[in-house]
Amino acid sequence: MAIDPVRNVQAAVAASLRSHWRAFLIEGIVLLILGFFAILIPVVATIAVEVFVGWVLVLSGVVGLISTFRMRGAPGFGWSLLSAVVAIAAGVVLLAWPLSGVLSLTLILTAFLTIEGVASIMIALSHRHGFSARWALLLVSGVIDLILAAMIFLGLPGTAAWAIGLLVGINMVFGGSTLISMALQARSLAPGAAPRPV
Repeated sequence: MAIDPVRNVQAAVAASLRSHWRAFLIEGIVLLILGFFAILIPVVATIAVEVFVGWVLVLSGVVGLISTFRMRGAPGFGWSLLSAVVAIAAGVVLLAWPLSGVLSLTLILTAFLTIEGVASIMIALSHRHGFSARWALLLVSGVIDLILAAMIFLGLPGTAAWAIGLLVGINMVFGGSTLISMALQARSLAPGAAPRPV
């Protein structure tokens, strides 16, 4: 009798989800609450994201500096050293002057939304015949990305104060809702059953 590896993986995933559904539920509720707070006070959420990015840059720069000096005989030592120093400097600037960092991050976010929007629209249009009804959702998603990018860009510098926090909040609300839904579905799974596709 042949063993179906896909069915085995589905059963293992279902068993894991069922045994840890409370952890997923708690994580989803926490994300949902934090997301609502970020939407209600996006300025605070924006600065929190900016400070987080600053610390990530500082820590990655320090780790890079340590590893660069440990391998100082390796080729490219100067470039590695420069990269680590630039990361530390950028992180320090973001932490010391968070409001100027927020503007830079908002510009990067605007560029990302623009590229993502164009890419989504092009993918949707190229798959509209074989992508069933989902191509329309992808097209709408791309148009929304472009509208958001235009709203943020045209409102600069004022939008820099709230744009990142608002988008992070919306993302957390959707992520939290998905986790809660998944946890509640996993709780009701019978042992050995595979999860239904969401």
